[in-house]
Amino acid sequence: MIPSGTMKPPRVKLPVPIIITTICVLLFIAVLYAERLSFPNSSSIFKFKTCTRKHTKSKSSDKKNEEVFANASWTDDRFDFDPEECNVANGKWVFNSSLKPLYSDSSCPYIDRQFSCVKNGRNDSDYLHWEWQPEDCTLPPFNPELALKKLQGKRLLFVGDSLQRNQWESFVCLVQGVIPEKKKSMKRGRVHSVFKAKEYNATIEFYWAPFLVESNSDIHIIGDPKKRIIKVDEITERAKNWTGVDILVFNTYVWWMSGLRVKALWGSFANGEEGYEELDTPVAYKFGLRTWANWVDSTIDPNKTRVFFTTMSPAHTKSADWGHKDGIKCFNETKPVKKKNHWGSGSNKDMMSVVAKVVKRMKVPVNVINITQISEYRIDGHSSVYSETGGKILTEEERANPRNADCIHWCLPGVPDTWNQIFLAML
Repeated sequence: MIPSGTMKPPRVKLPVPIIITTICVLLFIAVLYAERLSFPNSSSIFKFKTCTRKHTKSKSSDKKNEEVFANASWTDDRFDFDPEECNVANGKWVFNSSLKPLYSDSSCPYIDRQFSCVKNGRNDSDYLHWEWQPEDCTLPPFNPELALKKLQGKRLLFVGDSLQRNQWESFVCLVQGVIPEKKKSMKRGRVHSVFKAKEYNATIEFYWAPFLVESNSDIHIIGDPKKRIIKVDEITERAKNWTGVDILVFNTYVWWMSGLRVKALWGSFANGEEGYEELDTPVAYKFGLRTWANWVDSTIDPNKTRVFFTTMSPAHTKSADWGHKDGIKCFNETKPVKKKNHWGSGSNKDMMSVVAKVVKRMKVPVNVINITQISEYRIDGHSSVYSETGGKILTEEERANPRNADCIHWCLPGVPDTWNQIFLAML
């Protein structure tokens, strides 16, 4: 009890700003908690800083300019591309009728017939006029002269599978048109191929290593995936060919996706192929990537060599993923998917998370070229039935069968050109 004759102590009133600040903090924590419960997309797996725009565009302006970029009248308020700040995966494909590829499959003699869609009979051309527009930054166009100046006196080596060969051929074709005929050359090999830009003393190379680590199917390809065995702890025999390079670009994904489980082997094949263990694919992938990461960290001098990793290229083999329940694979698709953040069954987020976690723990900095989300939309860009099988171009009758569609590889020119546009901007 308070003694009589004494005054009650006055109630302390918190200043209004403190109350407002407290409420904001609580709301922020609630939103953050809700975000953590949501399933990650490719943008959230690879973290980026966020930057505010100079101005805010109205929704009506976005809708009005969704398809036709060439005639756009609104002011572009995006900041200049910065790989540390721009989340390049967040954006949309915009149709630009005035956009022209820097090459064709007739003008560039280095394209595999597998990717030469126009030569193989593809008549529609809209797929060549879509350009990727990040939401918050401007992505500079690919400048072949600038690319060659950056490569002056250097070796650029792409290492990986046939999707990496897709990207390598795209890069070669993007720059070769500005080089005089007598000042460039190409030497093709079963494993290692080299394009030379002689006046720049530069090479743009490709090395076939579909798993990065070794397997019994690296050189002499085993057609039946169930018979492939991966040596998840061995890389040195292949990797000895990757030293002394100025810029390394790695990828590996599609060859791991032959089933839910992978046959993995530790040690040598000297005692035959017995002793393998069947692992869940993401687990085997993690072991393989750790072996690659250990090699990079123990071998590469970051002061002399820059390292890049291209994320998985999506396959579009289930048309139900984008709402075409009666369709078959990517057959006869002529436009990108418009749904924001579309993600199909051809891209495995567990595998993508493995890449992010392994790269994060590495001592040598690795620049991630995040192509997955932007490529997810491009169901129209694949080789489809304008490809080859067994070294032969599909006949007209075979092209009429949707089951023959190649919905893994990409037409050139095409989507891989945008991958290299992002790559050059990161260089």
